[in-house]
Amino acid sequence: MGLAIEVGYLAEALAEDDPEWVEGFESTLAAVNRVLAAERLPRHVEPRTAPTLASRCSITGFPYSTLHYLRRAYAHRVADPAWTVSAAPDGVDPADDREVEAQTERFESHLLCHSDCEGWYLPIDFPQVVFASEDDDIPGGMLGSTQRLRAELALVAPALGIALQADGELSDAEAKRLDDAVGDEHPLWREFLAWLALWEAARLSLASGCAIVFC
Repeated sequence: MGLAIEVGYLAEALAEDDPEWVEGFESTLAAVNRVLAAERLPRHVEPRTAPTLASRCSITGFPYSTLHYLRRAYAHRVADPAWTVSAAPDGVDPADDREVEAQTERFESHLLCHSDCEGWYLPIDFPQVVFASEDDDIPGGMLGSTQRLRAELALVAPALGIALQADGELSDAEAKRLDDAVGDEHPLWREFLAWLALWEAARLSLASGCAIVFC
């Protein structure tokens, strides 16, 4: 089992002509919008057709643990702006890192305060992670903002040696470098993979108006 990151989930379900798949998504979307309304946030309208979405990350599904490597890097970067990442020691679970725990408990990070196996990021800019109740029946129980996720990825990029352009965008050349490094199993390949997959998902989410869905 592993994490798959989808953008354009409803459009894909409609294209596949799968009524059960569509019904399940729309039921969750209704619950999401009830929670957003309770927080006085705009509702999310998921596009039923999506433009051609081309991710520059060749891998959009990976073991849940891969995400934890990126979270470790982010937590340390927040705690120490001068910190640069080194590979986690073999046999050490980055999810058990004390800094990850400390930063997660602040409930401020959209990258950290999110399920690693299910849930949504919405292309709506809200500062605080939205926590749903069990009665809301929202997968993962937390809603993140695509805009805030992207900002956090930009924050951790220098610590990973990832160069963004002056306009804050990721060049095609840099995206290819990261993607190639994953294939070559660079010492930081897990961090690169999680970062690039999420960056591309955020880019496509903002371009299309579609939610990022962890499934």
